[in-house]
Amino acid sequence: MRVGAVDCGTNSIRLLVADIDDGVLTDVERTMRIVRLGQSVDMTGRITDDAMERTLDAANDYAKVCEQLDVEAVRFVATSASRDASNAQDFIDGVRAAFAVYGIDPEVVSGLEEASLSFRGATGDLIAQDAASPYLVVDLGGGSTEFVRGTDEVERSISMDIGCVRMTERHLKSDPPTPDEIEGALRDINAAIDEAQDAVGFDGIGSLVGLAGSITTITANALHLPTYDKSAIHGARIPIGDVERSATELLTATREQRAAMPFMHPGRVDVIGAGALIWRTIVQRVSEHSAIEHTVTSEKDILDGIALSVANN
Repeated sequence: MRVGAVDCGTNSIRLLVADIDDGVLTDVERTMRIVRLGQSVDMTGRITDDAMERTLDAANDYAKVCEQLDVEAVRFVATSASRDASNAQDFIDGVRAAFAVYGIDPEVVSGLEEASLSFRGATGDLIAQDAASPYLVVDLGGGSTEFVRGTDEVERSISMDIGCVRMTERHLKSDPPTPDEIEGALRDINAAIDEAQDAVGFDGIGSLVGLAGSITTITANALHLPTYDKSAIHGARIPIGDVERSATELLTATREQRAAMPFMHPGRVDVIGAGALIWRTIVQRVSEHSAIEHTVTSEKDILDGIALSVANN
């Protein structure tokens, strides 16, 4: 079965077209655009006109790709920004029109459903490799971060309103961020992690798995990659100390220095510092309570989970 999956988050919108046979997913097309749908949503409560236009332009292009590749069924999942915005209905109507041939509506999923899809997409390879469990999967997005604990299936999960775009807009406004700005962001981040720890538990974690663009970029920096290389990043096991050093480098760099990094996507330059601060803090907190010595980075995430869910419906 050939399926299409769209993940529309706070910072990016991504498309996966895949063939699925007996639960095995084979990529046909995988693409991403930075559209910053959640730009200023945290402050204004609405999606800006420019962000709406960028995102719906991408949705229309993705719908055409699905038709050209003879996709049989599509699922479009929207996350944090479209949950929070007062004009979310305009976004929903625009996506519905773009994918009219498939007769679908965009699904503005809850944080818990988002967590479940992320876990499903991320853990397939880990289970096949018999990685140490239980897993704590962390999906660090633009507006929210999901913490999901489980082994064969989700056992506990929570979604917290800390993300690279939200923390940048709320706190990290200087270039590079000042110590006072970082301290303010850390207060929010640590408060959210406290709540996440109470909800899912950090004791006894066998594998800490990081998903999404901030974490893959931190991994690329830790590996000193000359270009962004998914095959090198996927499954990479990065020692805790290297994660902390890489994240600190990205947090304290200027935007000009980040932009010059060969693996850096232009759309992440201004928000990667906040993403690095969030991931560094999570890694430090989890390592204090579990005997983990490294993190695992996955290039498979909620997008893969969405695709697999299409085949099961």
